[in-house]
Amino acid sequence: MTGSAHLDELGEFLKARRAELSPRAVGLPEADRRRRVAGLRREEVAVLAAISTDYYTRLEQGRITPSTSVLASLVRVLHLNDAQRDYLYELAGRQVSRPRRTARKVQPQLLTVLNELTVTPGMIVGRHLDILAWNPMAAALLNTDFAAIPEKKRNYVRHIFTEPAMRSLYPDWEASARNAVAGLRRRAAAHPDDPRLAALVGDLSVHDDQFRHWWADRHVAPRAGGLKRINHPVAGELTLDWDVLTCSADPEQELIIWIAEPDSRSHEGLRFLASWATTHHPQPAPDTVD
Repeated sequence: MTGSAHLDELGEFLKARRAELSPRAVGLPEADRRRRVAGLRREEVAVLAAISTDYYTRLEQGRITPSTSVLASLVRVLHLNDAQRDYLYELAGRQVSRPRRTARKVQPQLLTVLNELTVTPGMIVGRHLDILAWNPMAAALLNTDFAAIPEKKRNYVRHIFTEPAMRSLYPDWEASARNAVAGLRRRAAAHPDDPRLAALVGDLSVHDDQFRHWWADRHVAPRAGGLKRINHPVAGELTLDWDVLTCSADPEQELIIWIAEPDSRSHEGLRFLASWATTHHPQPAPDTVD
């Protein structure tokens, strides 16, 4: 994607965020007459950001690159969270993009940690949430034989949307799916011209209306953990905390882990699942992802 394409995306991102805000949310009086646009008008954003309407219009049209001070104003005016702020700055070229690599070796530091996890499910994901490695517990928890999935199709977002069993595994499937799309959107900012990303987004957009709608929303998720409820066919109902560990040698690679509160019902469920996993999900030996 060229610089102008980055600016086009920046403009679309601003439009999407502007449409989400009401005048009342930013301290402006509500007009009596019916508004013809959803959210704030361009001139209202411009006034709040202390820039001209013409300047802001050109931003949304992808015609100019905003300065750092203008970006800071827009972050404030549009009430952007940290992840959305980072995405906006990356689109404007205000952050250094990491170099592209055509092949991804699983970082040995993360792989060592992953292999030490016996009761804790874990998997290593790379750029655009491609699944690079996993332990038997992750395969058991998600009830998936990842080794049977072709490497080019082995992607967490793709799996959530294309594997029907995921919709019953996650009682709050919609929230999990939306969070996965938002996480993919954040990662895409660093490499918007990646052909694998284009193929993934294009394929899922064609085959899933919800993905297409949520991708167009341009929501961005931070690198953060949270609570995950799982209705497992073998271990029963589990309530797990998930977290992300980033590799310093390659920040694009992350180790996702799911843990349970000690001595809880979910902790006992994981221990039972660990015993079951030894015969149902043997440990793979990943090397690279093209």
